[in-house]
Amino acid sequence: MLTRATIDRVVASALEEDAPWGDLTSASLIPAAALASAELIAREPGVFSGGEVFAAAFRLVDPDVRIDVLVDDGDRFAAGDRLAVVDGPARSVLTAERVGLNFVQRMSGIATLTAAYVAEVAHTGARIADTRKTTPGLRAFERHAVVSGGGHNHRFSLSDAVMAKDNHLAVLTASGLSVTQALEAAIARLPHTTHVEVEVDRLDQIEAVLAAGVDTIMLDNFSLDDLRRGVEQIAGRAMIDASGGVNLDTVRRIAETGVDVISVGALTHAARGLDLGLDVRVALPDVA
Repeated sequence: MLTRATIDRVVASALEEDAPWGDLTSASLIPAAALASAELIAREPGVFSGGEVFAAAFRLVDPDVRIDVLVDDGDRFAAGDRLAVVDGPARSVLTAERVGLNFVQRMSGIATLTAAYVAEVAHTGARIADTRKTTPGLRAFERHAVVSGGGHNHRFSLSDAVMAKDNHLAVLTASGLSVTQALEAAIARLPHTTHVEVEVDRLDQIEAVLAAGVDTIMLDNFSLDDLRRGVEQIAGRAMIDASGGVNLDTVRRIAETGVDVISVGALTHAARGLDLGLDVRVALPDVA
């Protein structure tokens, strides 16, 4: 969940980065009494995300700025739609403009890309999930955007669940234990509420992992034929997470193999920012 505390912390850091000693341009050129009215306009269609983040950029610069976000996160919009209105002191509006736009463009881009993946698998039972391939420091924002687009979040951090990959298993079995024995010993030390997922990259690895009683098996970089065989072999004994080689051209066929989850790193690491613009009108003070 994206909390106000997280929003304020991240946005405040971005504002400090962008204007560490204030906005020299606005302070030099814009009269202190000038007022501005601005509209956030979509230049292309998409799915909206980041309304509270956009508003926070202006609110943290100046509490006298009024922000009215006209759409909800997850709403679709068309090119030309008005998404938000901002009114207040012109210096403050111009100071916050770039940071607010950067966040809402990025988040709406992720939401829009996620929605495209979700649409491709809508006829199946598979869910689209993100990964930890997020921008450092912006994970909460980017994962909120995935949910705005109809996707799901994988584990939020390394602290949330056990996810054993090939390197983990290599270390575990170095002492001579089998994969099953090593996983059983690890699971025995965990709280009973902890979810355990294990990655495999070959069909012949599946049974040893299942024997340990894991919750989810990730089939990594499997061919479509092997994904089908893996689904048949696992036969409901664990949740099946498919990863690797996933894009908009392949995701439908991957979902149709019967997997439960498809992990897509591209949702966050390959999404482009949407073209959203802030059209600003400044009213200068009456000097007569």
